[in-house]
Amino acid sequence: MKLTKNEEKQLMLEIIEIKKDILKMIYQSQSGHPGGSLSCASIIHVLYSKIMRYKRDDPQWEDRDTFILSKGHAAPALYAVLCNLGCIKEEEMCTLRHYGSILQGHPLKNEELGIEITTGSLGMGLSIGLGCALAAKLDKKSKKYIYVLLGDGELNEGAIWEAAMAASHYKTDNLIAIVDRNGIQIDGSTEEVMALEPLADKWRAFGWDVKEVDGSNLSELIQALESSKKILKKPKVLISYLIKGSDISFMEHTNKFHGRPPNREEYEAAMGELDFIATEISEGNI
Repeated sequence: MKLTKNEEKQLMLEIIEIKKDILKMIYQSQSGHPGGSLSCASIIHVLYSKIMRYKRDDPQWEDRDTFILSKGHAAPALYAVLCNLGCIKEEEMCTLRHYGSILQGHPLKNEELGIEITTGSLGMGLSIGLGCALAAKLDKKSKKYIYVLLGDGELNEGAIWEAAMAASHYKTDNLIAIVDRNGIQIDGSTEEVMALEPLADKWRAFGWDVKEVDGSNLSELIQALESSKKILKKPKVLISYLIKGSDISFMEHTNKFHGRPPNREEYEAAMGELDFIATEISEGNI
């Protein structure tokens, strides 16, 4: 699918609103992970709005696709997207990380909200996704795809590569992993902490079909996801190049806001920048 200019504009505006919700949640709770939530917001929104088989009014629809947020600390991005879909009420959004809230710091399985899996322990999501993919394969009538969003720092976990090896062995072509390749983890650059490159070659060596995409180019991202479905008898991975803290000038390309909420001055500045970008999109300047 190639987006029309109007479709792309609408999608970009929706993503800006989702990013505003992310910042609002984290600021109000004064706890959370803005950097990685902002970088992957576009991926999650594209999946739910353009790619996945999913019913807004029936999040437990039997034939739905499954989304697993393996980088569970980016939960605000998932919550903001689900709120945009109408699965989470607006008034719940201000309860992020509060005691007793349904919106904890990492996703908790909640059938009513459409949150499929409890995640947060890094490295576990791909194994869970593999299990879901194998289970779907047992149902010969199933057309389900399983989408797993991984952080690039998360790829340091050995369990990721155990799951990658098994997924290839079992030819799980209904499993699609997406790597948020923003290049920064909690302690700094991924290449300084534990070098990942040549990352695409690593996945290929494990028997996966690999696509490298500009995650901020929505048409390119959608086309890559759609074409991945046509690859048979092997699992697929999209390495999506993104920016940590994207669209907020002082949050980009730094680990400073990996797990630190903005103060009032920073929050107001960030929201101002997002408002400016929304105006530029609306006027056709972006």
